[in-house]
Amino acid sequence: MIAAIEAAKKNNNVILLEKMNSLGRKLLITGKGRCNITNAADMSEFMNNILANPRFLYSVFNSFTNKDIINFMEEHGVKTKVERGERVFPASDKSQDVLKAFEKELYNQNVKIMLNTKVIDVIEKEGRVIGVKLDNGEVINADKVIIATGGKSYPLTGSTGDGYILAKKLGHKITKIRPALVPLSCIEEDLCRSMQGLSLKNVAIKVKSKEKIIYNDFGEMLFTHFGLSGPIILSASSVLSHIVDIDSLMKEKVVKISIDLKPALDIERLDARVLRDFEGEKNKNFKNSLNDLLPQKMIEPIIGLSKINSDKKVNEITKEERRVIVNLLKNMEFTISNFRPIEEAIITSGGIDVKEINPKTMESKIVKGLYFAGEIIDVDAVTGGFNLQIAYSTGYVAGNN
Repeated sequence: MIAAIEAAKKNNNVILLEKMNSLGRKLLITGKGRCNITNAADMSEFMNNILANPRFLYSVFNSFTNKDIINFMEEHGVKTKVERGERVFPASDKSQDVLKAFEKELYNQNVKIMLNTKVIDVIEKEGRVIGVKLDNGEVINADKVIIATGGKSYPLTGSTGDGYILAKKLGHKITKIRPALVPLSCIEEDLCRSMQGLSLKNVAIKVKSKEKIIYNDFGEMLFTHFGLSGPIILSASSVLSHIVDIDSLMKEKVVKISIDLKPALDIERLDARVLRDFEGEKNKNFKNSLNDLLPQKMIEPIIGLSKINSDKKVNEITKEERRVIVNLLKNMEFTISNFRPIEEAIITSGGIDVKEINPKTMESKIVKGLYFAGEIIDVDAVTGGFNLQIAYSTGYVAGNN
């Protein structure tokens, strides 16, 4: 949409071809339906959150910044707000408002929109784009074509990897396609299932491979029937997909996620806190003494992991047993068995090889007049609005050129 708007501003005759029956299907589901528009961090900070080929994005990020997209929204009546982690959302919490802003500007710029229109070929002649062919056999002539089809994640939104096929036919290399920002399956499936639906806030995680810490984060996570999800787990999965080979992950079972349920307290202070809680509950059974310390859904699992008899009186719990409880609260460990399928991923890692795209214009180095924008390119980031900013910035530059 941004690419079409910018191309139209240059007095081009622009047609936006959309395979689905409406625009922006994927945009609508971002940020749990609230649309995490961008991140308010300084643009220099953005680079630290890009996992694949950050240097490729240097020029486009300078051309169209987070301030530019926020200004665009404000100009179209969409007020914004900044939440934890510098995430920017519409003040209304409605992704529909963000989509409407784009649609309004497409209309203002006289972009012709063709819905339910599937492109099966980009036609080139002597190394230059001359048009596209539709699945009904119709040919639309064009001297420039921008492919902005997204990746392979969330296929129900239309992202089914079509762009890779179009680009490959034209001689482009596609790097390995992997799920990114995706939930993780755990070996301790039953344990996770017993806490299914429980969302934890303000917890810290460490991701370890063969005991070496490869990632840590703080924030919100969720237990599911298969394992772990939620913002900090999704970001961890993207980092993992770039470092750990998925096959070795499944075979060797070497990647573990350690959850610190009480990151604000060190071991000694947490031990004192547990001791204080136990003082007030000393005549109760152990299973009835943890209500102030843990969410209800976690009590039974933690008791099970501690191997302490749930009917034991609190005043009979030994110092060693208390230490076991404290260690569990500071280091609840899960072994990762797999990434969930790409259909469940928020974004796709991999795509058009950046070596084949001019980073200043987004034009193909292989076919003249062919441009790329967004997730189809081999660039991706952690959660927090960074991936949408990649889409705007690359779209802006592709449209402008």
